[in-house]
Amino acid sequence: MRYHFKIFLLSMCIFLYSFAPGQAVEALKIGLVDFQKVLDNSVAGQAAQEEINRKGEAIETELRKKGEEIEAIRNQLERESLVMSREAREEKEREIRIKIGDFKSMQNRYMESFQEAERELVAKIQREVITLVREIGTKQGYHLILERRESGAVYFHEPLDITNQIIDAYNKKTASDR
Repeated sequence: MRYHFKIFLLSMCIFLYSFAPGQAVEALKIGLVDFQKVLDNSVAGQAAQEEINRKGEAIETELRKKGEEIEAIRNQLERESLVMSREAREEKEREIRIKIGDFKSMQNRYMESFQEAERELVAKIQREVITLVREIGTKQGYHLILERRESGAVYFHEPLDITNQIIDAYNKKTASDR
């Protein structure tokens, strides 16, 4: 649905532009930006990726500790089950089930937290890049700048891709903001 709307919008822009009086001689200036490439290659994007990786590693370490704790209790139960009373064995099994439930709950909370942090970092960079794209579009006289993956562009002429220009401008902007 979204794809069809963008194609329709682009078609309408081109159609209406072709009938604009006094502007028919001027060429339509279109650019494409690959946000994923900006995220991968910009200084701010790489810093965000590093922060996301650090958070992921911290979560993984915490979950590994909890998993090892459960495994230790399980091993203890296996070793001592023959000499334990039935009530003590049932109590240990119940403790293991509770710890497994807590582990799964913790895992879900951590993953939701991690994904939310990742979304926030990416959204922040995306907002900054969109603002920058608008500034560059206005200054350089672009009529239309599309996000490469969202636009559904299967083919485009390489000079239309202004991603490297956006990355350079974004790196300069984020360096001056520090």
